Amino acid sequence: MEVFKSNPFYMKVFGDYALFTDPMTKGGGEKFTYQVPTYQALKGIVEACYWKPSLYYVIDSVKVIKQIKTEAKGILSPMKDGGKDRNYYTYLRDVEYLIKYHFRWNVNRLDLAYDWNEKKHEQILLRSMNKGGRRDIFLGTRECVGYIERIHKNYFNQAKSYYEGENVSLGIMFHSFTYPSEAYDEKTKKVLTSNFAPITMHDGVINFIEPKDCSIKHTLGEYAIKKFGKEDFLSAEQTFSEYEKKGVNVDEFNECSF
Repeated sequence: MEVFKSNPFYMKVFGDYALFTDPMTKGGGEKFTYQVPTYQALKGIVEACYWKPSLYYVIDSVKVIKQIKTEAKGILSPMKDGGKDRNYYTYLRDVEYLIKYHFRWNVNRLDLAYDWNEKKHEQILLRSMNKGGRRDIFLGTRECVGYIERIHKNYFNQAKSYYEGENVSLGIMFHSFTYPSEAYDEKTKKVLTSNFAPITMHDGVINFIEPKDCSIKHTLGEYAIKKFGKEDFLSAEQTFSEYEKKGVNVDEFNECSF
């Protein structure tokens, strides 16, 4: 069966601080950020803009616009005895990224196939980006508030990165989690899997492979997630109808973003 892929979408993400934690630094209570956002972090940002259980997002690439700069902060953490301990977290400062992504139908949820309405999902997603997202945007962690803007293909392609003309190897990084709801084979159907892959930035752009293609995978254990049924969410058709009832000008959805 041919895999459905939507048209590509483009988004700008920016903020004062970001913390995409390197798991190797978490053991001692202190956190140190990766130099660039992970696939999973970017996917979470897109899902905060708009998400339904009938689909899932694939991050194609990210362009790092600004110079990578870090800043360490002392954080007072509460202890069990009532005291406090100072930990140092190292954040990225003044970040800006351009994301290219698309969505696919979640074939693990054939019971939701009635919601596979490409145009309605596409139009709602475009409007959500225009409005800055449907939920709060965080850049890796809750204390790092981010913002999003819808952009177009030409903006993505023509924007200049600080790392234009450079090839940067970032080594093996955490890539993503595979949850049972997005399982791609029998091994991943009932467990949580963490994926790692070597990451390279060329001209400021990282082209991501998909989770199933990652070279290093770890099964973290059995994992159960809430299963959304028809009664738990509005379909794309219902969501679109709600916009019409509120007097939203749906003609704005027809503006091409590709």
